[in-house]
Order: sequence, then structure tokens, then C-alpha cells
Amino acid sequence: MKTLIVNHAEVAQLLPMRECIAVMEQTLTALARGDAVLPLRSVLRLPGEGNVLGVMPAYLTNPAAAGIKVITVFPGNQFAGYESHQGAVLLFEMQNGRLLSITDASAITAIRTAAVSAVATKLLARPDAGDLAILGSGTQARTHLEAMLLARSIRRVRVWSRAFEHAHAFAAEQARAHNIAVEVMETAPQAVAGADIICTTTASKEPVLRGEWLTPGAHINAVGSSIRAARELDTRAVAQARLFVDRRESALNEAGDFLFPKQEGAIDDAHIRGEIGEILAGRIAGRAAPDEITLFKSLGLAVEDVASAHHIFLRAQARGVGTWVEFGDTRAHAASP
Repeated sequence: MKTLIVNHAEVAQLLPMRECIAVMEQTLTALARGDAVLPLRSVLRLPGEGNVLGVMPAYLTNPAAAGIKVITVFPGNQFAGYESHQGAVLLFEMQNGRLLSITDASAITAIRTAAVSAVATKLLARPDAGDLAILGSGTQARTHLEAMLLARSIRRVRVWSRAFEHAHAFAAEQARAHNIAVEVMETAPQAVAGADIICTTTASKEPVLRGEWLTPGAHINAVGSSIRAARELDTRAVAQARLFVDRRESALNEAGDFLFPKQEGAIDDAHIRGEIGEILAGRIAGRAAPDEITLFKSLGLAVEDVASAHHIFLRAQARGVGTWVEFGDTRAHAASP
């Protein structure tokens, strides 16, 4: 039996952002319609500040595929030269349960997370929104800039990072990559002042975005925190926004950005207006008024990883990309790739 191995660089080749946005729209719609099985992730705390091993399984009915992402998250890796998210996505077919592919998870995570934010931005940001602020200067900052340029006509980009030198390097690199000016701001309030699209992409455990800094009509994509014990937004920012999530059950159990304000009594479960997939499926409305603040809280879902891996697998087969290896019982009469 042969299994396809797809490395980091090949994922970027096979899952361009524009295609991933379309895949995420289809996947989130399918989730909202009940065409997926998605248990909560399992997280094992590891030695070290904030280090975890996460296991995220999912099943999709169309395309019929099951998979699991196994990933480590080491927030301190930004200072060690490694990705904070590392691991693999395993994709299985549904006729015989064969392992079809093993795909680099850090590359998938970087692209699909930003692609989902692009879907949310298309649904929730004002049509004329184009003043973008990015808090953070790592991998997610880079992919979110690419995604936001596809979601809206961006006329201004500002970036802030706790590591000022990283912000300058990010600005120079991304200005060249996208032929757009990227302004480096000394403080987070300066970065978000007047912005109508804000992406928080940090590894911070404490709020980096406060409600008092927000402009009416702004849309926020909060993606940096994916655990109960950390948040990027303060209580006021969450309480004054119309909150949408990728999945309600996940947010109620895992999203520190939601759970901290809830524990403080500022909001309750009804503050979650709905899921992005429910907007796509036509079940609920998105933005209701030009001056309201909208917030998309992203946790990242295994169905997004499985759908991405399936898309990559099909593209890899068609283009002859990746490495096939013998895996499992080689005596079985597995079909040739």
C-alpha cells in the first residue's frame, strides 16, 4: 500500500490562498448543514510555558474523507526559529480505510486559518472596508495579509508586534511580496486607530486589543488564541461586538476570548450570534448595520484540515507532486498511485 507524503513547500504550491478560501466556504457550509462529524480536540499539556500536543479528528461526508491532525503548539518557537505549530495531517479514504496521505500540518494551518478569516471578512466586514491593522508579525500575520488582500480592496496596512524588529522585517518582506506599503506602528493603539479590519495573530496570553481603541464599523478576526487560558481581546472589546465563531461548541469550551468575559459576567452564551457556516448556509444574517463592530473568533477546526488535505491530495495526484512511500501491509494489493 502506498501513501503520499506532502511537505511544507509542496503544500504552499498545492493550496493557494484563493483556492483555500473556496474550499473553506464549502467546508463551513457543510458543517452547518450537519455533513460532518467533529468532536472537540484533545489537548495534552506538555512541559514548558504553554506547550501542548493537540489531536484533532474529523469526518466529512462530501468529499467522503476522514482525517486527523496531530500537532504540537510551542508558543516560544517564534524566538527559536521554528514554527509554533508543527505536525501532520493524516487523510484516510472511506472504502477500505486506507491512509492516503501525510501532509505537513504547519503549512495547512497557516493557510486555512487565514482563508477562514477571509471568509469571515467577506461576510462581516463593511463592503468599503480597506484600512487593515495586523497585530503580530509571524506566520499568521503573513498569511492573513495575503487573505485580507483577497477578501477586500485594501488601501492601507499597519502592523504592530511586541518584537519591534520583527515587525520591521515583516513590513519590508510583505511590501515586496504584495507591492503595497506596510506601516510599522510603535503601539497597538496606533495600529488599530481608525482601522476597519483588524487581525489579531499573536501568541499573547493577555489582551493586545482593547475595546476603547475600536472604531465603529470595525471587523475583527481574532485567531491567535486557541485555548481557554489565553485571550487577545479584553472584555470590553468582546462585549461591544457582535460575535461569530467557526463552531459554537468549540467556542463554548475552548475560546479564552469568549470564556474570560463570560466568567466576568459581561456576556453569556447568547452573545454568540452564530457560526460562519450558518451565514453561508443562509440560516442567519451577518453584519446588521454599518456602524456595528463585528468579531470573528477563530479556533481552527479539524474539518478545515481534512478538507485542505483532501484538496491537496487531489492536486498532488494530478500534478505529480509529493513522494509516494510504502506504508502498512505491502502484501495487500493496493491500487497504484
